[in-house]
Amino acid sequence: MHPEPSGKDGRYLREPKLQYTLNINGSQRHVDVDADTPLLWVLRDALGLTGTKFGCGIAICGACTVHLNGQATRSCVLPVSAVGSAHITTIESLSPDRSHALQRAWIAEQVPQCGYCQSGMLMAAAALMSSKPQPSDADIDTAMTNLCRCGTYNRVRRAIKRAAGMLVEPQT
Repeated sequence: MHPEPSGKDGRYLREPKLQYTLNINGSQRHVDVDADTPLLWVLRDALGLTGTKFGCGIAICGACTVHLNGQATRSCVLPVSAVGSAHITTIESLSPDRSHALQRAWIAEQVPQCGYCQSGMLMAAAALMSSKPQPSDADIDTAMTNLCRCGTYNRVRRAIKRAAGMLVEPQT
């Protein structure tokens, strides 16, 4: 059974857009979007934060990974209406000058090949390292479920280990 057209001209009326206030990268941002709009498209289209990428659209590849209250989250399937007052962190705020240990390690290990998946990979790795600053191989395997079509997984592992080494205090 299909709904009856509601408009005078026989078209279906859409629900009105709602205003959402989102805490993104430490700033309050206001957007007028449909409640079911995925966070990914709010970030990219409504706010111009294009570092977060679209990959599969079904939360498998991880190109769209952002942090929601510090947890790696696939933004392509998360409706903006479910975000609430959560703190959203995107790749744009990891470090504006590439000084974050993961960014430096990614460069040193020459992780990116095509580079498309890298923002999601970095965000997943950052979430891992915030909870486990010295992750084991098993920790990395569990946390790093992002897909890389170029197959740079060994370099990703080395970069995470290198970044963890950068965070270790020197012995005195």
